[in-house]
Amino acid sequence: MSVALKQGLTFRMAEEKDVPLILYFIKELASYEKMLDQVVATEALLTEWLFEKKTAEVIFAELDGVAIGFALYFHNFSTFLGQAGLYLEDLYVLPAYRGNGYGKAILKQLAKIAVERGCGRLEWWCLDWNQPSIDFYLSLGAKAMDEWTVYRIAGDTLLKMASEN
Repeated sequence: MSVALKQGLTFRMAEEKDVPLILYFIKELASYEKMLDQVVATEALLTEWLFEKKTAEVIFAELDGVAIGFALYFHNFSTFLGQAGLYLEDLYVLPAYRGNGYGKAILKQLAKIAVERGCGRLEWWCLDWNQPSIDFYLSLGAKAMDEWTVYRIAGDTLLKMASEN
């Protein structure tokens, strides 16, 4: 599926053959966020989790058939709303294409997907130091959830917890 939009911009759902491109965008985003050393994802893991287990989805924003941005997202669930939401894990536009409304177009496409699927909300996290992105999100009407703190159990701590009696 390809959707034409802003000045030749199209969106398409990722296919399994796109796994190297997905990993490329993940690494570009991680590099921007100064977290490249934390990327342990591989093409094999992405293939398994995105296309075999179907736990998340990816859309590409393309100009003239060239991917210039991507978004990776999945469904979550709000018990308070009693319905699913769309959680945006990653959004990235290549630096050469920023400032042209493509990030906003990607978010609009995700909002459209959320509404078409009957989701009650679209949400994501943003690093505290990333002021350009924070300003961008606020300009769209997004609200910071400052009263919430994210907690995480991962790696050895997760393994230890899972193995305790």
